[in-house]
Amino acid sequence: MKRYIDLIQQTFEFPTREFGVDFNNNLLFNNVPLMDIIAKYGTPLKITYLPKISEHIGQARLMFKNAMKKYNYKGTYTYAYCTKSSHFKYVLEEALKNKIHLETSSAFDMDIIRALHEDGKINKETYVICNGHKRPEYLKHITNFINEGFENVIPVLDNLREVDHYLAHIKADEIQVGIRIATDEEPNFAFYTSRLGIRYKDVDELYMTKIKPDPRFKLKMLHFFINSGIKDTAYYWSELTRFMFKYCEMKKICPELDSIDIGGGLPIQTSVVFNYDYQAMIDEIIENIQWICNKNNVPVPNIFTEFGSYTVGESGATLYKVIDKKQQNDRELWYMIDGSFITQLPDSWGIGQKYIMLPVNNWDNPYAKVNLGGLTCDSADYYNTEAHSEDLYMPMYDEKAHEEQYIGFFHTGAYQESLGGYGGIQHCLIPSPKHVLVSQDEEGNFLTELFAEEQDAESMIRVLGYRSERKLAERLYNESSVTKDELDS
Repeated sequence: MKRYIDLIQQTFEFPTREFGVDFNNNLLFNNVPLMDIIAKYGTPLKITYLPKISEHIGQARLMFKNAMKKYNYKGTYTYAYCTKSSHFKYVLEEALKNKIHLETSSAFDMDIIRALHEDGKINKETYVICNGHKRPEYLKHITNFINEGFENVIPVLDNLREVDHYLAHIKADEIQVGIRIATDEEPNFAFYTSRLGIRYKDVDELYMTKIKPDPRFKLKMLHFFINSGIKDTAYYWSELTRFMFKYCEMKKICPELDSIDIGGGLPIQTSVVFNYDYQAMIDEIIENIQWICNKNNVPVPNIFTEFGSYTVGESGATLYKVIDKKQQNDRELWYMIDGSFITQLPDSWGIGQKYIMLPVNNWDNPYAKVNLGGLTCDSADYYNTEAHSEDLYMPMYDEKAHEEQYIGFFHTGAYQESLGGYGGIQHCLIPSPKHVLVSQDEEGNFLTELFAEEQDAESMIRVLGYRSERKLAERLYNESSVTKDELDS
């Protein structure tokens, strides 16, 4: 009978740079021995390989540098991280080691910006691009930052009324603003025009009537984002072209306009078969922008990006143990995991997101086609051939011989904790799993750090209102976990 490793080698171009199999037939992820981590921390388990974040930032900068050199592009490139992809401190601190800039989406993002500044991780020259529809608290934060001398906090106007708040409340001598352009969605999308941004026909009037008359205000950038991401499609090039012609039109009436923000959207690898040519795509973006500017006799703009998933997505992995196998009929074999797809990988069922799924151990065992089932009682808590890019094959293991089987989902580092309600209440009260950070020291040794324990029942009970803080303290006191003085405090 064929072995699972034979199937992989015959079916896929195995990405050996990131994945490998050691002499014990266990999987390596960026050379990290996953079975060692499982032995130390158990499952279910989320891990973040921090060096991958810096690696991707460096790669993006190099690709834009190469493209700009190739076409003798005179503008600059600025890398900003889209914080909503993962707000965790360990992500921001790793990313900021690379002297990047930031993009925000809500008022609470600004509290994170404040904390980063207080810790010396950013300074008042750091670009903070403020996107999204802004409610009063968000507007207040932006205003306060600018009034305090954060010279590169740039509110990107999302509607026609937003600028009125800044005109009335900002006291700084110079204020940079951006305008988000409302793009048309793909023809198969439910709505034809994005709800985000300002329509093309209103941009000129907004600038002429509200921004230009106030000498403090400078229109710094135009912002553009395609929801489907940066893809080599007629739709993407059409929207980028339309956007750049608008930039050229605005540049002629607004000399201080010198930048564009093309948003995020660089894809991450979601299958071991992945043929996206990053450099070729970025080359073509630079070439198109420069050609349109030359055609319109305007200088090329400086370029900002807001890569979120690309920054953090491939740093993440989610590991499970197979806790049961069920033969439901003559054809269907189910492997049940000690976690939940709905709560811990919500994109896999919510939008049908695909992830790289590989066995962690037993690579030399015989294999079988399987479906994967989660812990909840919901019929949607599964991962099978409909969700994955290929059939799922897993090593067969012998329970009678006390064999255990572990599996891993890879490139899960973006959005899953926030969408799944990290630390809160999740479907069927499935707890958030342990989370381990993996880094390397100067000698290349792997270091692990427990970021968070598995969520416990006590935290859920409190969130649900069954136990007040006082009752919790009394219970801990009765169990001798706290002193009387600590209880009173």
